[in-house]
Order: sequence, then C-alpha cells, then structure tokens
Amino acid sequence: MTVTHVKLVSVPVTDPDRARDFYVDVLGFDLVFDNPMGPDGRWIQVAPKDAPTALTLVTWFPTMPPGSLRGLVLETDDLDGDVARLRGRGVAFADGGIQVAPWGRYATFTDPDGNGIVLQSTRV
Repeated sequence: MTVTHVKLVSVPVTDPDRARDFYVDVLGFDLVFDNPMGPDGRWIQVAPKDAPTALTLVTWFPTMPPGSLRGLVLETDDLDGDVARLRGRGVAFADGGIQVAPWGRYATFTDPDGNGIVLQSTRV
C-alpha cells in the first residue's frame, strides 16, 4: 500500500447551507463541490486553498451525529492574525483563545454544529 495523503474527512452537520457558509465565508475555505446527490442529498466539499485534503459536509451517517467530530486540526502560519480575524467574524474560542503546548501554539473552537476544531501553529 502506498498512501500519499488523506483525501477527505467527513464532517457531520445538520444544515448543509449553514455549514458551507461557515467553512467558506468564515474560515475562508474554497468551495470544491456543491452538487445534488440522490433525491434529497447534496455532496458539499470544502478545502483550504491548494490543500490536498478536503472536508465533506455530511448529513447521511446515522452513527455520526452532527457535533460529534473532535480533533479536526487546521495548520496556520499566522495563528495570532487568524484568531483575530475569526473573532471579528463571530467565532468564540475556548479557554480564552491561544494556548501554548510543547509542540506549538493552538486555539480551539467549534463550527455551528459543535464539531471541535483546533487551529494550530507548530512554528514558535
């Protein structure tokens, strides 16, 4: 087996439009796909610009309820600036904002469904 990278991560959401708007308009991700899927579903895929990994905003996994995702880690080169920008867009950060760990600095927040996201910078 020769795995080159993770391609997709499923993010469970309740309202696909609200989730798409959050990831695109608030986080600044690109909208990769927003296509019909079956009679009542949609395939919505978002990704950071030029990233090999994308997120699929899903509503169809009964064993993966909205808000159940934890540990989605996003890497940034400008943690301070990104936290300030996201706060300006209404994002609330846990634990007062930026935290320091042996491996770098990070800030945690949730998407509108409560899925846990970590914004980190491994640069000191």
